[in-house]
Amino acid sequence: MKHISILIPEGDISFSNIEATYKMFTKVNEALERTGQAPMFRVQLVGLTQDTRVTNGLFSIKPELVVEDTVKTDLIIIPAVHGDMKEVIEENKDFVPWIIKQHKNGAEVVSLCIGAFLLASTGLLKGRSCTTHWLAVEEFKQMFPDVNLLPYKIITDEGGIYTSGGAYSSLNLILYLVEKFAGRNMAVRSSKIFEIDIDRNSQSPFIIFHGQKEHHDEQIRKVQEFIEHNFQNKITVEELAEMCFLGRRNFERRFKKATSNTVVEYIQRVKVEAAKMCLETSRENVNEVMYSVGYSDTKAFRTTFKKITGISPLEYRNKYNKEAVELA
Repeated sequence: MKHISILIPEGDISFSNIEATYKMFTKVNEALERTGQAPMFRVQLVGLTQDTRVTNGLFSIKPELVVEDTVKTDLIIIPAVHGDMKEVIEENKDFVPWIIKQHKNGAEVVSLCIGAFLLASTGLLKGRSCTTHWLAVEEFKQMFPDVNLLPYKIITDEGGIYTSGGAYSSLNLILYLVEKFAGRNMAVRSSKIFEIDIDRNSQSPFIIFHGQKEHHDEQIRKVQEFIEHNFQNKITVEELAEMCFLGRRNFERRFKKATSNTVVEYIQRVKVEAAKMCLETSRENVNEVMYSVGYSDTKAFRTTFKKITGISPLEYRNKYNKEAVELA
């Protein structure tokens, strides 16, 4: 039987991560028992002390075990903990040696959503790939530059270390683990019971682009604002470089350093974000939206849109524009 330890960290934890994870694994056990098979998982909540009782004012939860009680576990699951990430890590630093020890003894480790910050603090993600909530991308990159962050992914799986994207995409990772440990048929059954899209693999359609302005390069910030106010027009890199009184090569280097995007990527993302808003709220068709955001090449627009969002403009419109669906 595989022992699963769901951690109960200190702080404002995601109760939905804990409840859903517990429920999905125990439902697999129930399904197996109904067919005369032995249960596959033993799921327990593990905290730092017996006195740990986490509450958010509405719900409270008390761990069954403390880390000292857990001689060996097979799978550690770290839920999201909200708040100042440096404080969250500090408050939960006593989990770190235990997680590292269990991993050395063969345990696999899972982080859900921004639980990736606590996982990264163990050093186990160094040089590995991971994902987290798209809203936390810049903060994560600053705190853990030695981790290969893949912000558009729903799931990463690398050498017994698993991470999931934001919020309820954690359910997709739990389904992935159910499939890995209990088989495809059980995963499909679970996806139907919990009504989860088993094949969703990208956060891209959910990302809202606000422009990366969490930097101190005032010249680059002014260029970003210029792009955001003039994206419908043809903008060249040379024109933007001249605004900063910089050569093209130096300008592009500074822009990438400040925003984590090339100039062309940034312009594309601004245009696509504007197109997304139009597709969500207006009655304009895809071609009309394309022209309104400064594209004239249908293929280029569709290719860029899908690259950034993961779906085509028409699929996006049908997914998020209720009025468009009703008119179809």
